[in-house]
Amino acid sequence: MAVTRQWQIYIPEEVREALAWTKPEKAKVEIKGKTIVVIPEESKLMRLAGKYRGVAVKKKVDLSKIRDRIDYSWL
Repeated sequence: MAVTRQWQIYIPEEVREALAWTKPEKAKVEIKGKTIVVIPEESKLMRLAGKYRGVAVKKKVDLSKIRDRIDYSWL
């Protein structure tokens, strides 16, 4: 692992695969003695995944006539 002049750390591909990181994510860094521990944080967006599954749309909107519903008086 390398540390750049800007103190950035490159995480090797084997480590990313072991953590199942498929894209850049946020992580929490802790210090334990003289060891740096990097803990992946769950994405706020991913926490919401599936939260609204099954929630029905109460009123369907006919998009073919959407221009009839737009107020153009301010133009």
